[in-house]
Amino acid sequence: MKRKYTLFLFCFIVSFIFYSCKKEQGCTSPTAMNYYADAEEDDGSCIFAYDLAQGVWVITPDCEELSIPVIGTISFNDQIPETVEILPGGGSTLFIDIDNTQVSGDINPSGYVIVNEQTISIDPGLGFPLDVIVTGTGQVSSENTGYMNLTYSFDIPLVGNQSIDCSITMIK
Repeated sequence: MKRKYTLFLFCFIVSFIFYSCKKEQGCTSPTAMNYYADAEEDDGSCIFAYDLAQGVWVITPDCEELSIPVIGTISFNDQIPETVEILPGGGSTLFIDIDNTQVSGDINPSGYVIVNEQTISIDPGLGFPLDVIVTGTGQVSSENTGYMNLTYSFDIPLVGNQSIDCSITMIK
């Protein structure tokens, strides 16, 4: 009887030690979207915003319309393509390819995107290209959803400075 009790106690102690020493698993990289500070052992589940952002996105723009005297109303929604491709730029830099025009942005570990002021050349539906200043912010929320809020500012000859705000929904 004593031998069975000793064997039982030994098994209980070994089991207790084995299971209580199990390390908390999770993503241990502080630059990941799903970083788990309590994790002691990396389980390979880390998700990085920089990687999620890359690829082809189907976009749905919701832009203000531009009313120009004599010319009429121009819908910026009609000038934006149905898809954009986000390309790697190294570090936290990404390039947003909009009809072969690249806009650069930076993404942080939480997926927040900043498009610093930059000038690109596009035709906003007038039949001739304009130098357009682009700025904005956005968020890559998951592997297949995100959004961008961009402001396009430009000068139209004989009309003056114009500015259009666009909210763009992105889906992969």
